[in-house]
Amino acid sequence: MPDAVIAMFGWVGAVALGGFLAAILMKGRVQWAWLIAALLLTAVYDAVLTRGYGHIPLSFGSSDWNWEGKAMAVLLSLVVAGLPIIGWRRAGLTLKQDRRGLTGALVLSGLLVALFLGLALYFPGQGFDLDSLAFQLTMPGLDEELFYRGVLLLMLNEAFGRPVRILGAPMGWGAVLSSLAFGLTHALGYADGGFTFEPLLMVSTGGAALLLVWLREKTGSVLLPILLHNYGNAIFMLV
Repeated sequence: MPDAVIAMFGWVGAVALGGFLAAILMKGRVQWAWLIAALLLTAVYDAVLTRGYGHIPLSFGSSDWNWEGKAMAVLLSLVVAGLPIIGWRRAGLTLKQDRRGLTGALVLSGLLVALFLGLALYFPGQGFDLDSLAFQLTMPGLDEELFYRGVLLLMLNEAFGRPVRILGAPMGWGAVLSSLAFGLTHALGYADGGFTFEPLLMVSTGGAALLLVWLREKTGSVLLPILLHNYGNAIFMLV
């Protein structure tokens, strides 16, 4: 079995375990169909993102970046969001912002812009080419925000609800589990017969994911998360 497939079973399995522990804490008050559907979707997403783990013969031309897999993953999220039971607006795939939460969201966004800029100045990049810059300015945010803070978050929210308000944003176990999934996809791997795990990468990506979830819940849209995600990736190339 390819290492990438084993790694996928590892991180999806960890998210599933987290979901079952959350269900225990909630004393079984969980919509199990939504949770199972969310877990299955994460596996499908991983397969699409990797172009069937390298078996789908799709190429947009010579590039060091996974334009093809990212484009397929964006298409998957759009198709799932378009299902009547999901809905683009409910999944946050809208340009309309909730004005009640926009001020707080813009304040946090400004702080994150300054933080990323400061980090980029402290850890200057090594230059870039147009292909790399174009990719980082577009695909990571489009793909990952539409999926993790869009359709996956909605499905997990349907499973667990959003019983807690954090600075005005309704949140629940869906925020935790979608951020756990996002962190593990970056920090958990499998190679040479064993799993690898990078704690610092888990903390940085998982923590950033929670902030992006808050922005999405505060505004009702993935627009700000997409813009900040791509900015955070690209600024290290530009400074």
